[in-house]
Amino acid sequence: MSSDDIPSPASESPFRSGPTDRDQAPQFVLPLVLHLEKTDPPARTDALRTAARAVLTILADERSLGDGAWAEAMRDWQDARIRKVVRRARGAEWRKAVALDGITVTGEDGAEVRVFPPIPLDGWPKELAKLQVSGTDLEDPEPPAAPDLSGPVLWLNPEVDMSAGKTMAQVGHGAQLAWWELSGTERKAWREAGFPLSVATPGAARWRELTESGLPVVRDAGFTEIAPGSCTVIADHPALRR
Repeated sequence: MSSDDIPSPASESPFRSGPTDRDQAPQFVLPLVLHLEKTDPPARTDALRTAARAVLTILADERSLGDGAWAEAMRDWQDARIRKVVRRARGAEWRKAVALDGITVTGEDGAEVRVFPPIPLDGWPKELAKLQVSGTDLEDPEPPAAPDLSGPVLWLNPEVDMSAGKTMAQVGHGAQLAWWELSGTERKAWREAGFPLSVATPGAARWRELTESGLPVVRDAGFTEIAPGSCTVIADHPALRR
């Protein structure tokens, strides 16, 4: 894959809260489904990392590029708002979801997230349309390890409270912003390493430093849960640090 095969973002940010030219385009959504069994739920941090890696995985997949089977849908999605919706599935629901065209990504601690090519906002397949979208919450059984500061880190705003599903979508946005900012060589290296990354919540003082660092920032459009313009994630990658 050459750098020319990888789409570049349009000039209007897909994460601005105000109206943009992207709002005039047909709207698509990238579906992500978390495997969530009642008796064995994934740890929250592992689910967040895995969601971010799932977004990166589909962005880099050959089917998403050039004349690939998903390329047109990916282009249409990236021309509009970069919406992501996370739903949950268990048992037979998960098996039906896995049977659909997509990619399953497994986390370091066993979390599973399946990502699907973008679909029209109101065009959910019946196997996914019936899945729950709200009420998903997860916990870490023990405090997460400190982030690996030598690699990419997706920093969560310590002052914004979000459900697990919403946070998974937000870290997906952050990973995508970092991907867009990298050169073809840097993207290739990250992909070949398996998209390692950390997700962490800094203290208030460190968060303020990060907001002034020039790193990519996700400002939510405010469709669900939080106020428009809320800064949710800062995408920190070694290649982007100044």
